[in-house]
Amino acid sequence: MHTVHHKKHLLTRVRRIAGQTQALEKALESGSDCNDILQQIAAIRGAVSGLMTEVIEGHIREHLANDEITPEKRSKDVEQVIKTLKSYLK
Repeated sequence: MHTVHHKKHLLTRVRRIAGQTQALEKALESGSDCNDILQQIAAIRGAVSGLMTEVIEGHIREHLANDEITPEKRSKDVEQVIKTLKSYLK
């Protein structure tokens, strides 16, 4: 599974996002400038989008492009990815 093989890298990204979120919280608590707050939010959004892109790409490559899975399994996986993307893009 791609998330297991790349666990260390993915966890590094998640921890970076957590750090950015904590920095945003501190900025809000301290009354930082609105522009600084907006920049931090944009950075968090970009980091989360990058993580999502990386995990989706790995999923597609490992699960959907795998010649060894059955058409039924592939169809089920495609529907799951579509459902997740629709939820994410709301």
